[in-house]
Amino acid sequence: MPPATVHLLVVSADPALSARLLTGFEHAAARLAPAAFVIQAVAVSDGDAAMATAVQDGDLHLVLIDHALRSESLTEPAAGVGTVWPAADLAQRLRALRPELSLYILLDDDDDKLAIEGQAGEALSGYFFRSEHDPEGWLRILIAEVAEKCDTPFFDQLLEYVASAKDSWHTPGHAGGDAFKGSAWVADFHGFVGEQMLRADLSVSVPQLDSLLHPVGVIAQAQDLAAEAFGARKTYFATNGTSTSNKVIFQTLLAPGDKLLLDRNCHKSVHHGVILSGARPVYLDSTLNRRWGIFGPVPRATVLAAIAAHPDAKVLILTSCTYDGLRYDLAPIIAAAHAVGIKVIVDEAWYGHARFHPELRPTALECGADYVTQSTHKVLSAFSQASMIHVNDPEFDEHLFRENFNMHASTSPQYTLIASLDVARKQAVMEGYKLLSRSLVHARELREKINATGVFRVLELDDLLTDEVRHDGVRLDPTKLTIAIDASGWDADELREELISRHNIQIEKNTHNTLTLLLTIATTRSKVSRLFDAMLRLAKKKRERRITPQLPEIPGFTRLACLPRDAFYEAGERIALLGDDGRPNPALVDRVCCDQIVPYPPGIPVLVAGQVISTEVLAYLARLLAGQKGIDLHGLATLEGRAHLRVLSEAETRRLQGRDGG
Repeated sequence: MPPATVHLLVVSADPALSARLLTGFEHAAARLAPAAFVIQAVAVSDGDAAMATAVQDGDLHLVLIDHALRSESLTEPAAGVGTVWPAADLAQRLRALRPELSLYILLDDDDDKLAIEGQAGEALSGYFFRSEHDPEGWLRILIAEVAEKCDTPFFDQLLEYVASAKDSWHTPGHAGGDAFKGSAWVADFHGFVGEQMLRADLSVSVPQLDSLLHPVGVIAQAQDLAAEAFGARKTYFATNGTSTSNKVIFQTLLAPGDKLLLDRNCHKSVHHGVILSGARPVYLDSTLNRRWGIFGPVPRATVLAAIAAHPDAKVLILTSCTYDGLRYDLAPIIAAAHAVGIKVIVDEAWYGHARFHPELRPTALECGADYVTQSTHKVLSAFSQASMIHVNDPEFDEHLFRENFNMHASTSPQYTLIASLDVARKQAVMEGYKLLSRSLVHARELREKINATGVFRVLELDDLLTDEVRHDGVRLDPTKLTIAIDASGWDADELREELISRHNIQIEKNTHNTLTLLLTIATTRSKVSRLFDAMLRLAKKKRERRITPQLPEIPGFTRLACLPRDAFYEAGERIALLGDDGRPNPALVDRVCCDQIVPYPPGIPVLVAGQVISTEVLAYLARLLAGQKGIDLHGLATLEGRAHLRVLSEAETRRLQGRDGG
């Protein structure tokens, strides 16, 4: 493959200076160009042109700004700030637009440097002095800057070790794939997986590859680069998903009996974390769009009221964005939590790409979150199960975190997962902006084309919001498309099957009357064309419009009779959900559930461990079990072909009285 291209932008109102720099950089680049990339310098004369270039040029990585820059649109100081240097102002704006850019200022003297540092020090990577006029020396520094950003310390070490062809006398037992070679039974697996993948499946017996449980070498270096890329103080690689990452943070921050605030829209791993930590949860009801069967954010008023009512809570956790792309206006919520000393965790599993495009920001970290978990595999290019934990908590206890991390992590992590995190971070930094810009264009194009069928329609933010959150500043991730199908006459499950069996298209999920598509940095124009062609063909097969049932209103949270952990670890007894007459079993009313009962989709618990079962909850579950095609009820026990709930026995309930979870 040809080397990648890195653009260096010179911003100066002095045409003679720009010409000298461009010539100097061109000559220097011919001598210094590394094998991995080439640097091409271009020039603009003002801040407006520089901003436009940053928006349009996905290969831009380096900006050199003349301190003497003047631009009418960039010179107005903010109220109360005092004199703003135009060069510093431009640097701040470029940093806000694309934080992955490396920004340098060209100065006259040290006095200029002091003034610039006072305005934009955190945005800058460095300085050069005009009097030195050393384009070759400056380019060496810029090349080193780019090389550091695109370094993959763990992946490089893994490549080097595999290339060294060491004989394996250690785990894993397949010994680099040798166990499969020549086998009459499983040789095909070697061909399917590939030589390099099997050789890279190594173990902690290889010290050059560092230790995920106690990183001090190449894994530590890779994590440091990720922290810088995502805007965190510390970043940790996780090879068992965001599910485990959430549990690790819970156990780090919460002791048994500690109170936390969480929305019921949280992933089931969060509810599992409540059980494992022994915490005392305060559940916040999320909104439900019954027409489309989609759960949304908790109303801001509800969150703020919970913070005010429970200032003794240790933690608030929210999901942003949701599975369907709805994201909170996090900054005011986080500020309110911090005002009373509550730590904020944001499950950003579906939003790990946001840092790398201004249309998707601000991220949870940029809004002040203390802890953020991201599924790097969901929307960036890491392998499945590869996730990151980002930490910005000023009171972070790294030792305690490490002990909890190691409690959940395997002592035999999959090294290709770690390598994929290293590579995914590099790709996000070096071409994330360009690829996401392409994805956003594809998303807009798909919206227009799907809507043009006259049968299918992509839902907009206003369609997805309920009245409770309509004025909460909720935004929609445009890379997640929810398609309304009710006008087509198709059943959602039938339509999904038609797409996969007849058109070779696998969607992300569906509700009773919607399909969800996920666009990522891998979305191409060819895929967009094939998808639209399939939707157009299906639209032409329009059936008679059918009445689609609304999702039943999920009952509000009842109350906890005890801590979720206490109920979960009791043996309990199993009682049938439906009586012999097929109706909800009244014997379950006012009993205490031992498990999570989760309709999927959408995956929101109707019951959690320790929760009292009400008549309304029981009727809701019975209705789902009897009549909602395509919805599974996770957490039910099956005995003799009938659905049962595990509940506390009367004796267990009496013994746990006094351990009130409310």
